[in-house]
Amino acid sequence: MTEFETSKGRRPSRRQFLALGVGAFVVSTIPWVRRQRVLVHRTVPAMGTVVEIAVAHRDRQFAHAAMDAAVEDVYRVERLMSRFSATSEVGRANLTAGREAVLLSRETARVLRAALDWAEASDGAFDPGVGAVVATWDVGHRHEPPPATAVRRLANRRFYRAIDLDTWSGRPAVRFTDREVQIDLGGIAKGYAVDAAVLTLRDWGVRDALVNAGGDLYALGESADGNPWNIGVRSASDPERITTTLELSNQAVATSGDYFQYFDYRGRRYHHLLDPATAEPRITPLHSISVRADNCMAADAAATTLFGIPAKAAEHLLGRRSGAAHIVQSQVA
Repeated sequence: MTEFETSKGRRPSRRQFLALGVGAFVVSTIPWVRRQRVLVHRTVPAMGTVVEIAVAHRDRQFAHAAMDAAVEDVYRVERLMSRFSATSEVGRANLTAGREAVLLSRETARVLRAALDWAEASDGAFDPGVGAVVATWDVGHRHEPPPATAVRRLANRRFYRAIDLDTWSGRPAVRFTDREVQIDLGGIAKGYAVDAAVLTLRDWGVRDALVNAGGDLYALGESADGNPWNIGVRSASDPERITTTLELSNQAVATSGDYFQYFDYRGRRYHHLLDPATAEPRITPLHSISVRADNCMAADAAATTLFGIPAKAAEHLLGRRSGAAHIVQSQVA
């Protein structure tokens, strides 16, 4: 059995699944008694979701200190890249980059560059410049679609082509050549935040841990029995049910789906996964897609990009953009 694959014949019972796991995933394990270690668990609200960190260690106090440092990494990424804050780097760019260049940290520039690379590779299926489209739909608060005229005006604009990421006086800087560009890194920054937290845990000497930000998860090391972590993927039609169990060790998995952020209107589900070509939720029989990769930023961006793309085209794009990533599960209506 490889480090990450569907378990066959060893599916954990429902009672073995911990209350660890929000969003698309739940995690199963046995009690941490091996080498007298305990599993210390923390949840915090961040990045528009609930972020969970679990660390296995002999010293409970040490585990909490390591988690404190990892949580601060998540908060730092949120402070830098949230489009909902006027003081974040993304917020400042959205306010003024249409008029003048805005300086960025190397972290924000790195994530934005990766997002632009995904945009180019996918011919705009992933577009970090569609913040205005996201704000127009505001799926978390709407109960009916926005006016059709507002949607049509934003359709197929390829906003990513108007994002100029360069340097100024040796520092990364961004400028927009279209004043309607609004950066939204929601499809990639959460994965980067998970990676940053994992890197800090490694720096602290933590060998076995989990970091889960809703639908973006990294499994560090191994579970209590010395095997890869068992990651349960929730059913898209019934989130209380687990459809697939995956095994994961020192790898990431991310899921994009239409079953947590949506509203129903006149028999149609309007979800948060927007198609830049139409400026509306992507119409597809797919309910979710899960991608595993060596890092969570790649898995996050891939799952966001590939949701609703035909299977062959999705596999081809993933092979060109991220050879180490693979689609491990998809659920249709």
